[in-house]
Parts: sequence; structure tokens; C-alpha cells
Amino acid sequence: MALVSADSRIAELLTELHQLIKQTQVEDSPPRLAGTMGCEAELWGAGWGCVQRNWTCRSRGDVMKVRGGELGVVLSFLLDFLSLSEHNLVNIQKTHERMQTENKISPYYRTKLRGLYTTAKADAEAECNILRKALDKIAEIKSLLEERRIAAKIAGLYNDSEPPRKTMRRGVLMTLLQQSAMTLPLWIGKPGDKPPPLCGAIPASGDYVAKPGDKVAARVKAVDGDEQWILAEVVSYSHATNKYEVDDIDEEGKERHTLSRRRIIPLPQWKANPETDPEALFQKEQLVLALYPQTTCFYRALIHTPPQRPQDDYSVLFEDTSYADGYSPPLNVAQRYVVACKEPKKK
Repeated sequence: MALVSADSRIAELLTELHQLIKQTQVEDSPPRLAGTMGCEAELWGAGWGCVQRNWTCRSRGDVMKVRGGELGVVLSFLLDFLSLSEHNLVNIQKTHERMQTENKISPYYRTKLRGLYTTAKADAEAECNILRKALDKIAEIKSLLEERRIAAKIAGLYNDSEPPRKTMRRGVLMTLLQQSAMTLPLWIGKPGDKPPPLCGAIPASGDYVAKPGDKVAARVKAVDGDEQWILAEVVSYSHATNKYEVDDIDEEGKERHTLSRRRIIPLPQWKANPETDPEALFQKEQLVLALYPQTTCFYRALIHTPPQRPQDDYSVLFEDTSYADGYSPPLNVAQRYVVACKEPKKK
């Protein structure tokens, strides 16, 4: 049965993730929760309250340790819950097999299946809630890591995984950009929720101010005097002047630019899911700015094919006068690096 095999695979992946978290916990690990079907709220509340009462934080490192422990609690509970909910799915499968063998649907089987499916629906909703808590904790941990990176950058300190800008090789930079695109979180809303600003193709709100460390497309003057859109990182924003200070992400640039808001386009903070929120994606033949592969510059392009699955990239046609029709062959660009182009399409 597909549901059973999917739950088993989820359990395997969660076990691997939980083991990784345990390896990073040095001491004061939170207690493992155990539970039974039907008392998720009670057990969850008790376990979570225990973590919140007993742990204190004095630094970003302490906070990350706490968040990692909290994530471990979530995953432990989910693993226990999955093993119990899978038992119900197996019962559904066996009931269907008996019905096929007897070649009839009796009132007994109809009543039994109704109860089993009601339980399965409640289990799925509970699993969804727990997974959302896990995603929230992962987002918090990523945010703390980013804060630490920015603090180190300001202080002029760098760790082994992120060398100083002046020594970073271009190949390393390209790899980091690819990893940033791959790890961009997928927006998963509740039923009826609409994707928020900065999800896929949805632009930022009018009063949005990008935070230090955020990646943006920035319009700057090149050495030859022409203007171009580059990938940049926000350093600061002045509410007095309504201007950003941004760093060119490219090591060869080594420049800091002061730019007005209209010269800044924040990059997406979530990937849009084509299967549930296709309206949050750029559509075929829509004009965009896309990061040209293996560069740190954005160029005008037309959407050739939008993503069909959450993990898919856009296929785009870059404007290129060296081709007869004025466009390059289709090239793949991740959702992370495709933003709206406000300039008119060239004829």
C-alpha cells in the first residue's frame, strides 16, 4: 500500500535526521517523549513545557543548542507517532484484502473501514501539526546560524566552512549559491492559506525592508559605466535616507554599493509548490530577471517552462542577440534566483 510505504520512508529519513541531531548534542539533552495514539496534545504539551522550563540560554550558541534539542524532541515524538499510525494503515490494507477475498462489502466492513479511515485522517492531521513544529524549529536554527555568520562577518571573523571573501575561490562561491537554492524552504500552508510575499514569484510588500544578510538583486553601475543587476547581500538599511548598503556577492567585485529601494529586488524566501500553488510561479513567456548559470549577474529572460514539481527549476530563455531569434536555448535556473522584471519586453 502506497501510504504505508511512504510512512516507512518518512520514518527512515526522520531516524537519520534524529541521529544527526543526537550527535551534535553534547550534554543536557531534552527527554525523549513517548506516547500512545489519541493523547498527542497532552503528551506534546507536557514534553514541550519541560523543555521550555528547564533550559536557559546565554548566547547564540546556547540558543542553537536549545533549538536543536527541541527539534530532537519533535522528531522523537513523530517517530513514535508514525510507528503507531502505521499500524492503523496496515489494518486498512488488510481489511481491503479480506473484502476482495470475500468479494463483498458487508455492513461490518463498511463500519470498520469508516472508523479506520476516521482514525487515519486524525493521525494525518496530527502528523502534519508535528511536522510544522519541526519546520519552525529548523527555520529558527537556520536564522540563528545566519545571525552568527553576519556577526562574524562584522567582526572580521570567519570559520573554516566560510573563508574570508578575498580568499574564496569562484568554484566555492558557485557551490554555495547552488546549495542556497537547494535548501530554500518550500512553503507549505494550511488548507485555504495563500502563499505569502516572497514565496516564488510573489513580490515583497511595498513597505518591506530586507534584513542584513538577505540576498537581493541589485542594480549597479559596472566598470564600463553600463548598469547591470548583480547578486548582492544586504549590509544595512537607512530609514533616514531610504537607501541600502549592499555587498557584491562576487569575490572579484569586492565592492559595497549604496542604493535606493527601487534598485533592490529581494530574492524569494520560500519556493512555491507547483502542485498546490501554481499561481505563485512565473508563467510561460513571462519576462523575468534570472541569474545566468555559473555567474553572479541577473539578465532578462522569458520563462520557457515553469517548475512542474517542488524540486524542479525554471527553464528560461535569456535574451541573446547572438542567436537568430534573440534568445538563448533553454537553461535551468532555480526559483531562488528568478525575480520579476519591471522593464518592458524588447521587441
